[in-house]
Amino acid sequence: MTTTNKSRTTSKQKEEVLSGGNDLSFLAKEIIANAVVGIYIVQDTKFVYVSELYQKMTGYTDKELVGEYSLKNIYEADREKVRNQAISCLKRENFEPYEYRFIRKDNELRYILETVTSIKFKGKRATLGSFMDITERKTMEEKYRTILENIQEGYFEVDLTGNFTFFNDSVCRVLGYPKEELMGMNNRHYTPNQEALKKVYQAYNQVYATGMPLKEFGWHITRKDGVRRYVEGSISLLKDSYGNPIGFRGITNDVTERKQSEEALRQSEEKYRNILENIQEAYFEVDLGGNFTFFNDSLCRVTGCSREELSGANYRQFSDEENSKNVFHTFNKIYKTGEPTEGFDWRIIRKDGSKRYIESSVSLKKDSSGKPTGFKGVIRDITERKRIEQELNHMATHDALTGLPNRLMFSQLLNHAIQSAHRNSKQLAVFFIDLDRFKTINDSLGHDAGDKLLKEMALRFKQSLRTADVVGRLAGDEFIILIEDFNDLKQVETLAHKILATVIKPMVLMGEECRVTASIGISIYPKDGEDEQSLMKNADVAMYFAKEEGKNNFQFYSKNIQSIANEKMSIETNLRRALERNEFFLNYQAKLDLKTGKITGVEALLRWQNPYLGSVTPLQFIPVAEETGLIIPIGRWVLKTACAQNAAWQKQGLPPVCMAVNISLRQLMDENLLSDIRCALRETGLASNRLELEITESMVMHNPARLIPLLAKIKEMGVRLAIDDFGTGYSSLAQLKNFPVDTLKVDRSFIRNIPQDTENKAITEAIINMGKTLSLVVVAEGVETQEEESFLKEKVCDEMQGFYFSRPIEPDRFADLLRKNNAPSK
Repeated sequence: MTTTNKSRTTSKQKEEVLSGGNDLSFLAKEIIANAVVGIYIVQDTKFVYVSELYQKMTGYTDKELVGEYSLKNIYEADREKVRNQAISCLKRENFEPYEYRFIRKDNELRYILETVTSIKFKGKRATLGSFMDITERKTMEEKYRTILENIQEGYFEVDLTGNFTFFNDSVCRVLGYPKEELMGMNNRHYTPNQEALKKVYQAYNQVYATGMPLKEFGWHITRKDGVRRYVEGSISLLKDSYGNPIGFRGITNDVTERKQSEEALRQSEEKYRNILENIQEAYFEVDLGGNFTFFNDSLCRVTGCSREELSGANYRQFSDEENSKNVFHTFNKIYKTGEPTEGFDWRIIRKDGSKRYIESSVSLKKDSSGKPTGFKGVIRDITERKRIEQELNHMATHDALTGLPNRLMFSQLLNHAIQSAHRNSKQLAVFFIDLDRFKTINDSLGHDAGDKLLKEMALRFKQSLRTADVVGRLAGDEFIILIEDFNDLKQVETLAHKILATVIKPMVLMGEECRVTASIGISIYPKDGEDEQSLMKNADVAMYFAKEEGKNNFQFYSKNIQSIANEKMSIETNLRRALERNEFFLNYQAKLDLKTGKITGVEALLRWQNPYLGSVTPLQFIPVAEETGLIIPIGRWVLKTACAQNAAWQKQGLPPVCMAVNISLRQLMDENLLSDIRCALRETGLASNRLELEITESMVMHNPARLIPLLAKIKEMGVRLAIDDFGTGYSSLAQLKNFPVDTLKVDRSFIRNIPQDTENKAITEAIINMGKTLSLVVVAEGVETQEEESFLKEKVCDEMQGFYFSRPIEPDRFADLLRKNNAPSK
């Protein structure tokens, strides 16, 4: 019959859907996840996939099932039947449901109704099974069987193919067959001709179509002994616990050969339609004009329309002009290429006017001849995801405390403003603002007061500016402002005065009236810089001049540029002769083992005393030395002097310690560095393992490809290597493990206020853990309080260095400190 051919086509289509050969292949995962039966896939007799519902029904987890023999937990007497069914499935001979007994993980015996289908999985033939627990139904059936065996009428049950699944003794008497022969027999065996068969088909079709029982129905049957008899009875539909038809029951014989084929086709179509109706995603089909021809209830929920309102409606009714145009272009592309699209987003307008974000996967819909007839797809409501993405984006680009743009966002806005100013030949100004006395208030009144002050300042800045101006928070008490579209600097000065006036206004914090002032540095594009980095740097420099001028004022970068040049020139002139005049000397700061309390190392710190400039700090002269190249001979002197001093201490009988010497980026780039290190060790007689060279994290990250091989050569000499100021150079664990280093020194900025600053505590702890992971010695710099030392001990930091134990001191004082520290305790 044609219905049989349709059934085979449907099975083939189902295989293609699940194996990726059909237009609906992208729905496979959603279909399985929302199925009302347990789903599994078996390949080469072993499980390769089990659904969550299957795991729940069997009591076994995914890990316990995948890779296991698929018949392992089937009741032994039923295994052969199930195995044969799987073989039949793979041969494409039989796809009918069957029952067997299954042993759950808790050893409970359950009755299972199962269907299997041949599919391709990862390019190989496999079996897809749907698994339904029917134990409760079986229990109830047994109760009714006892009753039915004792009634006079013939009671029967047949499956949808017309095969007997249950009957009482009266049926056996009517048909003249013993139970053994009748069980599983089809109505064709006792229906005498096609006319009678047609009548039976019509009866079952009526019952199936209406769902109503058919009473006093009669037709001729042929008994086993050849006697033709006319039988009367009634027929009603038999359903499973989900309300799905599974057969017929009645007081007569069931003949459903034609109905079987029709029912199989209808059931297959309804199965997928039911799945589509129950998935959370909205499924839709539209014609080539964009009018809805089919959809599930989820689309009604997404659009807020009833089925009647949605049927025949056009997608443009739910989009604004821009989104409608995007959808049209997407559909047009799919039509031309025939290729589906996934993850296409657009914003819809629901019936009630509210707006939702949806994501759609769309493919071309074709008729049996391959001619395009429309589009079909799945829609997911991603409004909540969009909201979260927007929140995360806001968090990434805005300061959490004040809600102002952070450094990242401000840099982007400034770059855009520079491009606009360049195109239109206009100026722009950058204000770098630092709040004076903020630290005093934060330390005395607490972080809550400090946070309240910062939020109040953010609000005041915004109120002082125009809508087009931008204010951001960089960090701590540093704010930055971008001013565009001004005609002359008088306007900039006026705004600066306005900001100073609004900052100094009193506010009440923790019940006390407080005032702060601001120091403002201003740079102007293009005079003071033509890129974002230069403008921000120069505004920062000008801000420090404002602080030097007594705070509560503003300074333009250009006003002090000459004084900066003069100061640098004076330092450079005197620096060139400082070495030959013996103006440099070294102080030494101890490193303490936090576990033993013993001094294990020392860092050499360069100092400069000039007869004209006085005491010049390293922050003042080291950058100049770097820039001029004088750092090379100075660094060579520091290295040799420090090694000689360490060797001298050892000759005095003091405990051996490791001498740490800072190396600059300019020195690392010097081709003579390796020979300088060898020379210093050879001339002083210091063991190479008693020398440790400190480089900053940012130096290594400057050019890892070049510097890491150089560091490896230094390590081959036996010299130890340390990364100084760690945590400020943005290196990762993956990068750090490639550095041939022995020690990590936690930057002092993370140690400061560590008991109160939760962020610094978290960063410090993370660095310590990172060091432990890589078997590195971790040294904390800048330890100034007992609380900081206690925290470091608690987190098992290896060593500390800072004023709390010892300031940088002269060589003789350090020798006394080392001698005293090594003395046995009384």
